Amino acid sequence: MVQRRRFIASSILLGMLGAPELARARSPVEVRVWTLLSGGDGARMRAMIDDFNASQRGVRVVSTTLKWGEPFYTKLITSSVVGEGPDIATVHLSRLPNLAGGGVLRPIGDAELAAAGLKAGDYFPRQWEKSRYGGATYAIPLDLHPLVLYYNKTLAGQAGLLDASGTLKPIVGYDALTNAFRSVKERTGKTGLAMESGQGSYAIWRLWLSLLAQRKAGLIENGQFVYGRAGVEELAKVSAWFTRGYGPVGLDYPASTSQFMGGGAGFMINGVWEVPELVRATRARTLGFEYGIVPFPQLYQDASVWTDSHAFAMPANEGRTMSPQKVQAVLAFIAYVSRHSMGWAEGGHVPAYRPVAESAAARALMPNALYASAAQHVVYDPDGWYMGAAGPVEAMASKFMPGRCPAN
Repeated sequence: MVQRRRFIASSILLGMLGAPELARARSPVEVRVWTLLSGGDGARMRAMIDDFNASQRGVRVVSTTLKWGEPFYTKLITSSVVGEGPDIATVHLSRLPNLAGGGVLRPIGDAELAAAGLKAGDYFPRQWEKSRYGGATYAIPLDLHPLVLYYNKTLAGQAGLLDASGTLKPIVGYDALTNAFRSVKERTGKTGLAMESGQGSYAIWRLWLSLLAQRKAGLIENGQFVYGRAGVEELAKVSAWFTRGYGPVGLDYPASTSQFMGGGAGFMINGVWEVPELVRATRARTLGFEYGIVPFPQLYQDASVWTDSHAFAMPANEGRTMSPQKVQAVLAFIAYVSRHSMGWAEGGHVPAYRPVAESAAARALMPNALYASAAQHVVYDPDGWYMGAAGPVEAMASKFMPGRCPAN
């Protein structure tokens, strides 16, 4: 039965690829993918690639993992310019304006999308919009991974912050969140907040961007910073959490997550990518406490929160035109991953593909269901060559932490 299903899948895919490929069924189309995903995300992506390869015989995807951040994007840009890039790459949507505007990526035509069964309406509107540049589609979104608020139920309970059902009481407003951190510190002796705040950390920027969006305050316009008084005020308020002793200043990323995972903090502001480690530790009975997650609280006018998204894009590879068969093979793989992204959701991410994200299985997936509503309120970095994941501006806000540079 398995072999029969594989044969059927192969036949359908080969039909998509056209008669020439069907005639050469013993020589599958090879698709090279570069990914910046490591750790649990890397393992999940490799599993999805293996599943796709096993599901049919017309396409073989081969992946290469490169170092996350600037090293990945530098190599992607330079290789595409000289025609030596991969057929497909995982990118952050926050980087798309730079990549597409710089000619690094190849636009994906409407007819190509339609042939693969990829439709804009099957993806969340904000993510699909972010995948476009200059009126053309340059990427297919895979997920969104916003900031959320993690909490230690033991410490939060001792601080009087849980309701009768053992979940966090609603937190609305800056003062309420500050008081929650203070209550943990005063009533338990533990740290109120664990959060990356060292020099060059990204978390402060992501939080600052969220707070500015909630205040409807601008950040960058026409290449100039315009955050003004609102920006200075919000950085000062975040800094105050540390100067008051609610959280240790200067923690790097591993230290901040270790403090929370070790039971030393009541709250942690971080992205949903830490969900798998909490799930693993809970199953292994090594966590030592029960945790909860809520969307990042609404402190001002709305519940806006920073996010980014992984997406699939096709490098332009100057001087090397991709054949129609190769394009169809690439899009067949992307379509497969989109339709099987429940496995990706287990990494804490919110799938961008709505038929999966809105399915009964996804709605029941825990702890993801606790913060799924955040998808309706996400904001991305402003467009600009200097913006986006691991870009030169992301580490800027952390320099305002106590004893460092002024906000202006």
